[in-house]
Amino acid sequence: MLVEIHIIQSFAPSNLNRDDTGAPKDCFFGGVRRARISSQCIKRAIREYFKSRLLISQENLATRTKHIVDEITKRLKEKGKDEQKAREVVKKMLAKGYNIAVQEDKDDTQYLLFIGEKEICRLVELCLEHWDALLSIQESEKEEKKKGKKKGNLPDEVEKALKDILDGGKACDLALFGRMLADKPENNIVAACQVAHAISTHRVSMEFDFYTAVDDLNPKEETGAGMMGTVEFNSACYYRYANIDLCQLKKNLDGDEELAKKTVEAFIKASAFAVPTGKQNSFAANNPPDFILATIRKNALPLNLANAFEKPVTPDKDGGLVTKSVNSLLDYWTRLKNAYNIQDDGNIFSCSTLETMREQPKCPNPSTIEDMVKSVVGKLAFDDCKS
Repeated sequence: MLVEIHIIQSFAPSNLNRDDTGAPKDCFFGGVRRARISSQCIKRAIREYFKSRLLISQENLATRTKHIVDEITKRLKEKGKDEQKAREVVKKMLAKGYNIAVQEDKDDTQYLLFIGEKEICRLVELCLEHWDALLSIQESEKEEKKKGKKKGNLPDEVEKALKDILDGGKACDLALFGRMLADKPENNIVAACQVAHAISTHRVSMEFDFYTAVDDLNPKEETGAGMMGTVEFNSACYYRYANIDLCQLKKNLDGDEELAKKTVEAFIKASAFAVPTGKQNSFAANNPPDFILATIRKNALPLNLANAFEKPVTPDKDGGLVTKSVNSLLDYWTRLKNAYNIQDDGNIFSCSTLETMREQPKCPNPSTIEDMVKSVVGKLAFDDCKS
């Protein structure tokens, strides 16, 4: 079963997601320049919304970090272990158990680890349970190095325990977005969710804000700005798309159907309300979506509807892009269903701020966001998922 979300969202002047030069990200689509917000940026905003709004409990969330050595060391110290010895134990465990190298100068891993809270707790417990065995590795390696022998391995019981720890820990965001461990591929998690880059439904032009700042303590006889510069920005109406493979989500959550439903509920809510934070103190572009379309389809291939805007939307004489973008989206969805004989079984829901949309029969089941989420979650089923 596939859950898909299509969103039309118009942002006021903003710079929500910057490139390496500080300019808003963009791309070319349909032969014209479009505003763009990267999928990574959107997923980050969603994960942060999970935490800030307590949509998912902390024990069912994950952390993405290079500082896992510091974190586990801190927890071991809280359990009464010596900090320096704890640090060595953790480093040896990661290096020998998962082939995760740690930088010598600051004990950071060489890449970001996406790791569930329960997985972290299990690693702490393993260190405590096998403390003496792990601690002895450091001393034995020193002796073996002097004799020119190969460095020692972890005790068998520790190796066995480590294999079962990195299973995702029923972390909802980890189950959604997946994990890749280049050095330990057997602990990879296949993402249950795909998130597209948001692109504007229309052509965009970048604009520049020339700003000056006054020095409050300037002598009265001195005039002029204390500093000046420019900031690039744009305003755009975006099409956003994401999907969730419900069976993969259930699998990633160790078969927990209720947690899978809660994850879908949280994801739809966060998709509606989470906004990237880039330059928000300067622009405050806190604009919720004007239209959300959610579909549930069985045994179906994902359908990104971005081609509804391959020909860019243009405002009419009265201006405005949102209503025309929604109409283009719904028209294309109808044509696509007819051309490919797509059956939605009535499992299609929408939420709209546009009163005119509610008057058009082609807009399916318009409702509040809460009602829409409740309807989607109520239709979720796992009958076709392999056990």
